[in-house]
Amino acid sequence: MRLLLDTRIFLWAVTGSPSLTASTRRVIDAAEEVYVSAASIWEVAIKARLGAIEVDPTALVEAIDASGFAALPVRAAHAAGVAMLPRLHADPFDRLLVAQAIAEPLRLLTADAALRRYSDVVMLV
Repeated sequence: MRLLLDTRIFLWAVTGSPSLTASTRRVIDAAEEVYVSAASIWEVAIKARLGAIEVDPTALVEAIDASGFAALPVRAAHAAGVAMLPRLHADPFDRLLVAQAIAEPLRLLTADAALRRYSDVVMLV
């Protein structure tokens, strides 16, 4: 299985958060490939700049490789794919992650139950 981690799951994974359950860690460890979207880094950078989160986005970029994950760039086809999604969720970053997962294809690993309504590629943990 090829996974795309949503922003929250990625942050939990690289910070050693107890919110990342053992079963979710097993799913990540069993995956053939695990991706982190550039959109997640962008989201964290915006939230850090606004003071909503205390995370260094540059350190997160380094954490992608250190964790054995791969960076997934945002391509034009991903951005265009957002227009094909029904308006089930207001967060533009989450909508882009769904579009990326559909386009690649990847399984989007998330704790956000609202995203599950988009597609079978969304995997709720």
